[in-house]
Amino acid sequence: MKSTLKPGARTPGARTPRFRALRDALRARPEPWRAAAWQVQSLLLAYPDDEFTPYPALARQVAEVLPDRVRDPLLGFTAHAERTGRAELAAAYVAVFDHRRRCCPYLTYHAHGDTRKRGVALLRVKRAYAAAGWRLNDEELPDHLAVVLEFAAAEPAAGQRLLTEHRAALELLRLALREESSPWAALLDSVSATLPGLAGDERAAVARLAAEGPPEEHVGLDPYAPPAFPPDAAAGGPR
Repeated sequence: MKSTLKPGARTPGARTPRFRALRDALRARPEPWRAAAWQVQSLLLAYPDDEFTPYPALARQVAEVLPDRVRDPLLGFTAHAERTGRAELAAAYVAVFDHRRRCCPYLTYHAHGDTRKRGVALLRVKRAYAAAGWRLNDEELPDHLAVVLEFAAAEPAAGQRLLTEHRAALELLRLALREESSPWAALLDSVSATLPGLAGDERAAVARLAAEGPPEEHVGLDPYAPPAFPPDAAAGGPR
């Protein structure tokens, strides 16, 4: 599954300045820990390009004020990222997020696949951003988890509603990454720990999505889907 968060692509907003402002605010007043957690999780879910290098160290500074259930898996991922070469980390990122359909970081994909219903779901996410004054560039899909987390960091109430709405997809992604023994599974553990536990209906949805997989229709996504978004058949396609 091709990620739009790759070299040359950025999620909206001044991410590092906002991160540092959150860090400074937390030192004086530690209550808004969820916003800080979502910001660092967003940074760490981006493609590990040149700008990624300082993010693990910045995340460790913020981790000091996070609850154990959020902090510990976050630190597990940062430790892995810091001891792994950037080229190796980038190759692992592409291997799991681009070539494993079950590990797709686009949240609406898990329930709707490339169908008309997904186009409607994407519009709903985009409208949530627009209501808060956010705009995405034409190359970004609004449901990439890194983008949703950055939105949640800037707009905690609206962002938590959006994350909770896609709770089943988040859990499915977390379980898929764990099955792949991916280091990003720890990061998804940290994201999940910021949200309420799965309700009965959500557990049923996770089981259904895991059993059935996303539907396929490959229409109805314009203008959101870039040409390279469907699985790369030349590479053998995702699993």
